[in-house]
Amino acid sequence: MIGGARQPREDGPPPVPPSHQGCAIRSVRVQLPARRREPAGELRDRHEDGHHLHHLVWRLDPSLRVCSSAVLGGGIGPRAWILNAQVPGGYPRLDPDRHLAEIAAAEGLTGPGAGLMTAAEVAAYTTGHDGGVTATVTTGLGVRGWAAAPASATHAPHQPGTVNIVVTLPTALSDAALVNAVATATEAKVQALLDAGLDCSGTPTDAVCVAAPEPGPDGGEPFAGPRSAWGARIARAVHTAVLAGARTAR
Repeated sequence: MIGGARQPREDGPPPVPPSHQGCAIRSVRVQLPARRREPAGELRDRHEDGHHLHHLVWRLDPSLRVCSSAVLGGGIGPRAWILNAQVPGGYPRLDPDRHLAEIAAAEGLTGPGAGLMTAAEVAAYTTGHDGGVTATVTTGLGVRGWAAAPASATHAPHQPGTVNIVVTLPTALSDAALVNAVATATEAKVQALLDAGLDCSGTPTDAVCVAAPEPGPDGGEPFAGPRSAWGARIARAVHTAVLAGARTAR
């Protein structure tokens, strides 16, 4: 993701401005090796402005809602899709939300969605699975560092290297538990980076999405911290995926 979360549009992606309507995006599904499971997203291949890029698409069940820090469709609410799109290094555009909307439109995605962005090779994504939880991670660590950095370091321009985490689970979570799940995923990410021997807590543009069913009358699971039943599964799945990605990306 680049930048902070934007307010989601309830009527679908923002319109594509005339200056970008000619952006050439051709997308096809990529056949993956049979040994690789793909319950967490569909890998797509596209050619855009002379670059060969990939993105992952989740076409979500209507009963799901998402808590996310995504640049497009961030926040908590119903989402019809999640998109994690690769962009070239040295990304030149200043409108990542509109760019993601263009890619979503080319995929035929409609309704509100969440869009993330990274300069990491999306086709090299890694996954972790635990007790019904799936974590899918793209790992770019070229601009890694510590979250609590000196003030002088916070004004430097940030490139879209990015560790993006998408978590899906089959159990409804309350609003508080959804926020807790994002925190748990982030803690597990940092643990995995340290376990991989890296001296960092992530990159300045990391993003997290957690997708879970809408809660019913019972309000959903109230907790998703690392010692709760579902939080522990989230932590283990994210740790597995981030550790595998960090070891490859080093």
